[in-house]
Amino acid sequence: MNKNQYVAIMAGGIGSRFWPKSRTNFPKQFLDILGTGKTLIQSTFSRYSKVVPVENIFVVTSEDYTDIVKEQLPDIPVENIVAEPFRKNTAPCIAYIAFKIYEKDPDAVMIAAPADNHIPDEEKFAEVMIKALDFVAHINAITTVGIMPTHPNTGYGYIQHAETEVAPGIYKVKTFTEKPNMELAKTFIESGDFLWNSGIFTWKCKTIINAFEQHLPEVYELFYSEKEKFNTPEEKKMIESVYSQCPSISIDFGIMEKANNVYIIPASFSWSDLGTWNSAHANMEKDYFDNAVAGKDVMVFDTHDCVIHTSNKKLVLVQGLEDYIIVDTEDVLMICKKKKNRR
Repeated sequence: MNKNQYVAIMAGGIGSRFWPKSRTNFPKQFLDILGTGKTLIQSTFSRYSKVVPVENIFVVTSEDYTDIVKEQLPDIPVENIVAEPFRKNTAPCIAYIAFKIYEKDPDAVMIAAPADNHIPDEEKFAEVMIKALDFVAHINAITTVGIMPTHPNTGYGYIQHAETEVAPGIYKVKTFTEKPNMELAKTFIESGDFLWNSGIFTWKCKTIINAFEQHLPEVYELFYSEKEKFNTPEEKKMIESVYSQCPSISIDFGIMEKANNVYIIPASFSWSDLGTWNSAHANMEKDYFDNAVAGKDVMVFDTHDCVIHTSNKKLVLVQGLEDYIIVDTEDVLMICKKKKNRR
């Protein structure tokens, strides 16, 4: 593994669509949503530990969640848990960690990725990410991983790429559209020319910092003017001041839609961003009647196509339901139709 390669796992979201399991004080990235025995962030950490050295994996999260990260990822160096004082979307988050790593290692190449993706084939995933790291190390480029869309979805970015490869399995991006309306999403799907943006980005830290200077100069100036305070005892106070002045904007709107040096690697692995209980159902193990069950003591009779997610503290019996989501926590029982929970 290359000592100049890093990963930043973005883990500051509140996961509101997985209520009532996911709460503001303990959101979905810290839960075992799929019933695998690992939380989403633990699975993400495991994937990236096969790509870069463990000491080069950072987690960027809310100040409220740093103790949870320490507990769930005991192998990560404590200094690699980076706390955001406010939620300001992905652009400030990425600016923060890119400047922080760059001040430590000017030759750094970085992957920035969500904490809540589900990618079961870790071997294929590692191959793609190593390809991306090698590509951006030798070119002034931003790469993302593209996913073949299965339906019109207004929650993802859509990418159209050139037909000719610039390197094996890598294409120049022609257009990038972040979260279109349903009519436009349907048009993209029907054309067959678009991929979903996975939100897994790779770049040299220097490259993304230059992109901020060009496309989000107000964010760039806030971080650049304080760059000597990164990785010092003054960092925490400095970041509180910088974040209080930062706009809340995504990296997709702020940079990806504007930059002309964006490339895409179409994915050869299964992927889900686990945005809703429906996506959890699609990715969980299911019984003969297409029920996805997570819970120690669950009995199911005459029930089809349901998600059943319970605690291990009580017996739960479900009979005679079809296409329902049943989630039982200590203080909430939710029973609702799956079709009402679609994105």
